[in-house]
Amino acid sequence: MKHQLAWLAALSAALSAGCGVGSTGPVPAGAPASGLQAGSLSHDAHLYFVGPYGLQAVTRELDASATPQETLDLLLKGPDTAERARGLITEVPRLHGRLTARAADGAVDLYLPMPVSNMNGGGGLGLSQIICTAANAEVPGGKPPPEVNVRVHEPGYSTIWIVRCNAAGNVVPVPNR
Repeated sequence: MKHQLAWLAALSAALSAGCGVGSTGPVPAGAPASGLQAGSLSHDAHLYFVGPYGLQAVTRELDASATPQETLDLLLKGPDTAERARGLITEVPRLHGRLTARAADGAVDLYLPMPVSNMNGGGGLGLSQIICTAANAEVPGGKPPPEVNVRVHEPGYSTIWIVRCNAAGNVVPVPNR
């Protein structure tokens, strides 16, 4: 019994001693914390390539924000060495003419250099790569990428079709309102 009382007394003394933090107050420890310096912010370009399980987004760090056109120009160069090492490829077919993208308020106007029916040579996901890359570029209006309308213009057709790239990387039509 005396042994148990001694043990309880020791435990009680240890618990009442506190957590070991002294009451010395603040102690100088060097320069204050600092964040990113002005002009050192980086921006990301989100490109879509094809992986073993379909479309896959990759991020490339840039020094400045990229327009939809600049982002598509990066896509057309294909995956870089590290992306190829991860098994990523492109299925964007060889385009005959210039692919053009212009940002609008919450949307991107995408001008194909040829009709979709002539865009063979890829594996079928090439147009989705283009649309999802354009939708994920920086667009005025502050909409998140799944809400950015991509208005696709085909030469020889007066109809403009409107699609979005959802969060899973699937191209979906925008219902007529």
